[in-house]
Amino acid sequence: MLVELIQKYKFDVQSDRLGPDCPFTHWKLYFKSLARNVCIKKFSQFGINAEFRAGAYAITCSKISLGNNVVIRPSTMLFADSRKGSHGKIIIEDNVMLGSGVHIYVANHRFDSNQHDIIQQGHYDAKDVVLKKGCWIGANVTILPGVVIGENSVVGAGSIVTKSFPKRVLIAGNPAKVIKYLDKEKNAE
Repeated sequence: MLVELIQKYKFDVQSDRLGPDCPFTHWKLYFKSLARNVCIKKFSQFGINAEFRAGAYAITCSKISLGNNVVIRPSTMLFADSRKGSHGKIIIEDNVMLGSGVHIYVANHRFDSNQHDIIQQGHYDAKDVVLKKGCWIGANVTILPGVVIGENSVVGAGSIVTKSFPKRVLIAGNPAKVIKYLDKEKNAE
């Protein structure tokens, strides 16, 4: 048991992840100063007033960039790509708001072979996900590989975002689609 405990401690401290399954680093997320220190070490960028709260989960932190004033709330899951030399970054620019339970994925499982079970097929190539400055992602939104959400756009709660959207739009649904343009002149068209 002691050997397992030591191995787990080393894994949690050295791994490129944060989350409830890493208790030796996760407990620090309950204390702002300790949380900031661990996040600065783990993430590619961790902006001013950024927070990664307890109960959130991040895989491959070194490929995740959090801008200024970004708060990652509990139940949010960020899955960047761990493969070397690949795309698969998550870039969250300044002043982006995220509700709880947001899931962001940069790669998906392959399922195109009839000869192998899906679990044995690996993943499709990873694609970066970018949340542009000032956008708002509602609670329980899922964002899939390659998506760019434009500046100051809004994604309605519970949406599944499968493609990119421009700035200043309200999108929602499964799959998400433009519900409204936030610039009045575009809505008149």
